[in-house]
Amino acid sequence: MSEIPFEQTDPSDDELLAEYHFDYKKAKPNRFAAHGGKQLKVVVLDEDVAQVFTTPESVNQVLRALIETMPQASQSTDNRTV
Repeated sequence: MSEIPFEQTDPSDDELLAEYHFDYKKAKPNRFAAHGGKQLKVVVLDEDVAQVFTTPESVNQVLRALIETMPQASQSTDNRTV
């Protein structure tokens, strides 16, 4: 077998191209990452529902009212006998 000669590369060829250098000054914070102690959940509403509930507060208010009307799971399991 014939050997293929190894070409010496110039050390400057080993550096990244300018378009791959990341400018951290232009970076923006991730709006979906958890900030502080408050954890947010993203829920996608169907169009007809989104027309009625236009703010997160209105959605949360109705969901909290609905939760209050639901039987609590912990109460139903406490009343069971083994």
